[in-house]
Amino acid sequence: MFTGIVRGVGTVVAIEPRDSGRRLVVVTRGNQFRSTRGASVSINGVCLTVVHQRSGRQAFDLSEETLRATTLGGLTVGSAVNLEPALRMGDELGGHFVSGHVDGLGTLIRLDPRSECMELEIEVPPSLLRFMAFKGSIAVDGVSLTINAVTRRGISVMLIPYTRARTIAGQYFMGQRVNLEVDLLARYLDRLREGG
Repeated sequence: MFTGIVRGVGTVVAIEPRDSGRRLVVVTRGNQFRSTRGASVSINGVCLTVVHQRSGRQAFDLSEETLRATTLGGLTVGSAVNLEPALRMGDELGGHFVSGHVDGLGTLIRLDPRSECMELEIEVPPSLLRFMAFKGSIAVDGVSLTINAVTRRGISVMLIPYTRARTIAGQYFMGQRVNLEVDLLARYLDRLREGG
């Protein structure tokens, strides 16, 4: 379980093929983020397990399903990634509950500078739109954000300067694909409404 509050930005330094996927090796800037072997870490909103850790480098195995269903399959050496360690008892819950299980991919269709902020419009798969609510929560590449508007095509969210400076959101471009995780509460309420 995570909160959607990114704790560091890492850089992909190696991508190694495996029989059933790939191994991703990430180093953090200034070693400000470290986890032990076996720990859960959110990388761009995807919950992964540290399989090897040494000298500021952390390795993660990516299954074929992860490569297919998330943006991690498009990472290359040099790509920047959002990092968040798993939530621990007593940690501050500054964002919202995020599981690290990506529900779908969105596409950035508008980037609108607003003084020092940036408004993003994200095209959302139709199957996920029912989970979107004005002033509700969404995780975009693992970052907890508030939904400012819901349209027939998707949602808009606002990035403050702090978020742009301390996550990969400062590098976003038109047409970019992003990992989306809907709010857990919305998912469970929808399931209860269906009577399942």
